[in-house]
Amino acid sequence: MRWSQSRRSTNVEDRRGQRLSGGVRLGGGAGLLLIVVLLLLGGDPIQVLQLLGGAGPALAPPTTAPVGDDETAPFLSAVLGMTEDAWSEIFAESGARYDPPTLVLFNDAVQSACGFQSAATGPFYCPPDRKLFLDATFFDELARMGGAGDFAQAYVVGHEVGHHVQTLSGTSDAVRRLQRGAREADGNALQVLLELQADCYAGVFASHANRTGRVLEPGDIEEGLAAAAAIGDDRLQRRAGREVTPESFTHGSSAQRRRWLAEGLETGDPGACDTFTEAGVELR
Repeated sequence: MRWSQSRRSTNVEDRRGQRLSGGVRLGGGAGLLLIVVLLLLGGDPIQVLQLLGGAGPALAPPTTAPVGDDETAPFLSAVLGMTEDAWSEIFAESGARYDPPTLVLFNDAVQSACGFQSAATGPFYCPPDRKLFLDATFFDELARMGGAGDFAQAYVVGHEVGHHVQTLSGTSDAVRRLQRGAREADGNALQVLLELQADCYAGVFASHANRTGRVLEPGDIEEGLAAAAAIGDDRLQRRAGREVTPESFTHGSSAQRRRWLAEGLETGDPGACDTFTEAGVELR
């Protein structure tokens, strides 16, 4: 991606200097394993985050030593800036105002309104405080799964921002209402539609950024599609040595995730991301 000349968002909190009190550190090496477990649990990912959260070790004050001396923070702040520009324009077209989320960078562990989380949880969006949380070591796991490259990383950010858009639009709340009292398989199916829409929204932001700033380079789209496929539920279940059980999917198959990311990239239109209507689901 050509990102170095892009506007940098100021909505970034770099907490990578924070450590658990007492010198305890939660390693992220088990990231892939826990991501797979979370995906196989089914149900509401926010509830999973809350179950994993609760009381946790307190965070010591941030260190005064400078952090982010690599390109991680500049790159992610540039990507976040692209999402802000894209969604501000899209919301303005319908007479609405886009209220951007904050991206929190952390290492090892973080406290959010969704509970205390270790890096092994993977990237997540927390609706109560409208922030997305990311330990950049997740990108190492993603690369090992076949999702290497800067646009693969931008796709991850775009997907989490997509959940923020769903929160602002009321889609997330509508899905939660339908999931209440639903059978587990039906609740999972609704969650898949929510996640696939977020994939499509990631494509929408990238399409907009490329149209206005020509940020995509040859091979970028292939990187993003490979990353989407790498974290499909069917592929993760196979990697875990499990039988593929579609009724337990919570994010969608590799083919579905590729398809909806591609839809957003090709159309640049959030209206093309209506996974619910296509599936015959009426949100109310």
